[in-house]
Amino acid sequence: MENTKIVSVKNFQMRFGEKTIIEDLSFEVEKGEVFGLLGSNGSGKTTTIRALLDIYQPTAGELLIDGKRFLPEMSGSLGYLPEERGLYKKETVLDTMVYFGQLKGLRRKEAKEWAEKYLERVELIDSAGQVLGKLSGGQQQKVQLGVTIMNDPKLLILDEPTKGFDPVNRRLMMDIIQELVAKGSTVILVTHQMEEVEKLCTRLLLLKDGKRRLYGSVPEIKRQYGKNSIIVEYAGSLKPNDILFTIINNTSQSAELAPKDGVAVDEIFSYLGAQDGLKVSGFHVEQAKLDDIFVQIYRKEGKEDVYA
Repeated sequence: MENTKIVSVKNFQMRFGEKTIIEDLSFEVEKGEVFGLLGSNGSGKTTTIRALLDIYQPTAGELLIDGKRFLPEMSGSLGYLPEERGLYKKETVLDTMVYFGQLKGLRRKEAKEWAEKYLERVELIDSAGQVLGKLSGGQQQKVQLGVTIMNDPKLLILDEPTKGFDPVNRRLMMDIIQELVAKGSTVILVTHQMEEVEKLCTRLLLLKDGKRRLYGSVPEIKRQYGKNSIIVEYAGSLKPNDILFTIINNTSQSAELAPKDGVAVDEIFSYLGAQDGLKVSGFHVEQAKLDDIFVQIYRKEGKEDVYA
């Protein structure tokens, strides 16, 4: 039977001296998915990635890529965009990309053609001959991402790939990631942007203090931990009901209601429709947001810096 797991982490522990950074962590990444790796600063995300890539030696446990520990010869089929960016600032954009393309096994002509096509896509073709150090931070980040994804790696590990981008360029990068997945790449996405998680990720892992706090598909996590709210547009007087719902936000024309545990949406709709002095003109269910779920998880444990 074909192995569908491209990454497998079992009982991973990492200690530095007396300090435990990761405690008994297990998870898997399926081939062809976008997997979100989330958590506040110091939660263990970067440590996990570095151990997976054999930069750190784990204290205990097993971290495998395609059933094997990472080896240098696997670099050609893997792209890693680290949190700490770094390119040769004195070289031109095109020369830099061609150089890294050749390191990945492309012939010079292939690397040049790939780089020019990518630079055209991200609107940097006019800067191909410029020295990297002259570009803005966002432009340099586009080049770094291009270097990372050259040759369509089988596994991509992207740490905050859209950090510092405006909404237009963030959307462009998300489109590029989706295209890579459509071609067969698997992506581990480390991000604080919940819009990216909602749009791109199939499943996710939330770390807190080196421990697994949430793990599973996005819909599963929303069902298990999130509460949908109800948006009501109305005229008249909307009164609280301690049995059916809590009013979260209320203006003169609309309100957001949180159903009480075990209360069906239909019950609330029927109740509102029967109230004198209240005319409902709009009623829809607002899906639970990952943002709210993660803040809730951290607040429960006395820590609110989910995206710090």
